[in-house]
Amino acid sequence: MPYVKSHIRRDGARVRAHYRKRRRARGGGAARRGRSGGGAGSAALLFGGVSALVLVVLAVDFVRRHPYWSVLLLAVVGLAVAALLFARARQRARQRVEQERQRVEQARRDMLIAVTDAMSGPEFERWFARLLEASGFRQVTVTGGSGDRGADVVAVAPDGRRVVVQCKRQSAHNRVGSAAIQRFAGTCREVHGGQLCVIVTNSFFTAGDGVRLARQLDIALVDRAALETWAWTRTPPPGLFAAR
Repeated sequence: MPYVKSHIRRDGARVRAHYRKRRRARGGGAARRGRSGGGAGSAALLFGGVSALVLVVLAVDFVRRHPYWSVLLLAVVGLAVAALLFARARQRARQRVEQERQRVEQARRDMLIAVTDAMSGPEFERWFARLLEASGFRQVTVTGGSGDRGADVVAVAPDGRRVVVQCKRQSAHNRVGSAAIQRFAGTCREVHGGQLCVIVTNSFFTAGDGVRLARQLDIALVDRAALETWAWTRTPPPGLFAAR
């Protein structure tokens, strides 16, 4: 707030002037609070150190006065810790056994082509990816989804070639036609760099034109019959690696 102060000039005239009080910098208060906070932290640290020292002294005094009770308490604590570690180890072992059981069960179910009939498209892609891994393919990745441009699964074949797969999960009466084959041929090599292009379906391909087009475009076709044998034997169809 401004205040008024009067003074006399050299010529003898009295004048009044208005002045404004300067506010104290807020940083000083913050610094003081910081210093007080640091002091509180130091005090807490000191208190903790003193408390720990007191506990150590009391423990040493108890051991010196009651050596047998100390050994008994130490044994009880050791047994409790051992029991806890044993229980946790058993729990981990049960979890590993359960995971292995689920893996074996999943592998057994994956051998049956009938399970694919109730799957969605993404489930069928993951199912075929597991089949590739079980057949010795490496770096198997499910890439299907929005914007996949025809590549649902990519992998590296046992002979080192890059494999690009389009999965067609269809109903039994719905066959894969030549249009799907032609679209996949336009992206498999140019876009995805596929050296081995494969279309796999749990149904069948249109006879005649579709099969001929696949041969012309160097696209390997795996229909339900070939896929069933592959899933059961974990061995790719013999003609699959003949594609260039």
